[in-house]
Amino acid sequence: MNNLIIDAAGEEIFLSLMINKNIYTCAHKNSKSNFEKLITLINNFLQKRNILVDDINKIYVNRGPGSFAGIRNSLAIVKGFYLSKNIDYYCFSYKDFKKIRAVNHVDIVTLCDKFKIKKNLIKPLYLS
Repeated sequence: MNNLIIDAAGEEIFLSLMINKNIYTCAHKNSKSNFEKLITLINNFLQKRNILVDDINKIYVNRGPGSFAGIRNSLAIVKGFYLSKNIDYYCFSYKDFKKIRAVNHVDIVTLCDKFKIKKNLIKPLYLS
């Protein structure tokens, strides 16, 4: 199972790719220019691992709270992947896992299953 995690709500844009038991990550500065080229950052990240978007089974995206621009852009990209490639997505918030003290990005897939995060459901949480 190939999973992609996109978190653009915080101080950094964080991407994580889980291919079988291998985990690859990268982070980029959270800036306006990076939000505008988020799809390029994702494509470059996948290409470095020789993975096509078609190879992704599920995408997990942070819906906030956090940066309006980061959340908006990441949700738009994920919805685009869903519509064009039929890739299921799960929108999580770290608030969903409030019973867990420290959440690592690599735990997101397991925690979404554990806390029964619904797929293809978006309820963004923007900071004012």
